[in-house]
Amino acid sequence: MDEEYIPEIVSVIDEEGKEHIFEELDRIETEKGRYVALSPLPEDPSKISEEDDEFIVLRVIPGKGDEVTLEPIEDDEEYDEIGNIFLERLAEMFSGEDEE
Repeated sequence: MDEEYIPEIVSVIDEEGKEHIFEELDRIETEKGRYVALSPLPEDPSKISEEDDEFIVLRVIPGKGDEVTLEPIEDDEEYDEIGNIFLERLAEMFSGEDEE
């Protein structure tokens, strides 16, 4: 890669007020709404491994100004549809990395 990769780090506060840190992998917008794919980051950065391929998909709800709310997708059919879109996009984005 010619450019240095700088991940987008996202802080999410859950219902109990606990902060969770994620790396934003991708975002999309469909006729159903806006969505984001996030990968959880461990509290200890030395524990990050190449095998960590878990990600979560959340709906983006615009707020005032730059603020947004992220919420889980409750509908299983919608979750599967959006999750599959992200799986395809992420596979394409990362498939060429090993070749460089």
